[in-house]
Amino acid sequence: MRMDNESTVSEFILLGLPIRAKDQAVYSALILAMYLTTVLGNLLIILLIRLDPHLHTPMYFFLSHLALTDISFSSVTVPRMLVNMLTQSQSISYTGCISQVYFFIVFGSIDSFLLPSMAYDRYVAICHPLHYTLIMNLNLCVLLVVVSWALSLVNALVHTLLLARLSHFRNNIIPHYFCDLSALLKLSSSDTSINELVILVLGNVVITLPFICILVSYGYIGVTILKTPSTKGIRKALSTCGSHLCVVSLYYGSVIGLYCVPSSNNTNDKDAIVAMMYTVVTPMLNPFIYSLRNRDMKRALRNILSRKK
Repeated sequence: MRMDNESTVSEFILLGLPIRAKDQAVYSALILAMYLTTVLGNLLIILLIRLDPHLHTPMYFFLSHLALTDISFSSVTVPRMLVNMLTQSQSISYTGCISQVYFFIVFGSIDSFLLPSMAYDRYVAICHPLHYTLIMNLNLCVLLVVVSWALSLVNALVHTLLLARLSHFRNNIIPHYFCDLSALLKLSSSDTSINELVILVLGNVVITLPFICILVSYGYIGVTILKTPSTKGIRKALSTCGSHLCVVSLYYGSVIGLYCVPSSNNTNDKDAIVAMMYTVVTPMLNPFIYSLRNRDMKRALRNILSRKK
């Protein structure tokens, strides 16, 4: 339903991915397969960590929360997108749209806060191995996760409340497959200067600051490795940090590609395609990265399978 200028809206129209109508069935089947892989793969990680006592360590404690967050993050956008593709119904209610923005920001922020927590864990493990169990105790791990959730909930609430006060929109057509905050602000005919200022400030807190913390942690790790340049030490560091570095590269690579790389003329198509990277592809690849590059995870999986046999 298209609205007149300076009007309120009761629903929005999601244009979806930039694909042809005749290809909808093929792409929906592919996206469904990727989503099921994301859910099952991350559930497998949570199950392995839960069942194997050897994985009851800080690193896997954070990993289990990252896996749960990836499932939730992907579930905010993908099921709705699949329903729209299969039913050819592109509408979403105003309340549903605002709710999607809120939960998208919540789980995206938690991802961003968990990654530096995992980087700090690797820093302590490599740079201060003798004090690892003392520093990375259960209380600190729980505190880091609770703070991640608290900051993420507050961040999402601030953005959502500021968005909800924008009652007038030029039209109700969103050139995306989900209710993206920046796309909604572009549609608004109200003053969005406060929204944009908050996005800039909180964006630095949620994205830039955690990224700097990760770089600092791995900078110290690199210095520690260079002080004792042995093949064994380098191999151990790569084995310990390789999976996390791959996940960090995927996550921040997508964010940088979306917000920092100069846009082409077809900005809306680029935004939708890049958003697929961190809402569908990255959550799906994380279980494979941690399973294939991690000996502990592979051993835990073999133990579970041997028990069943």
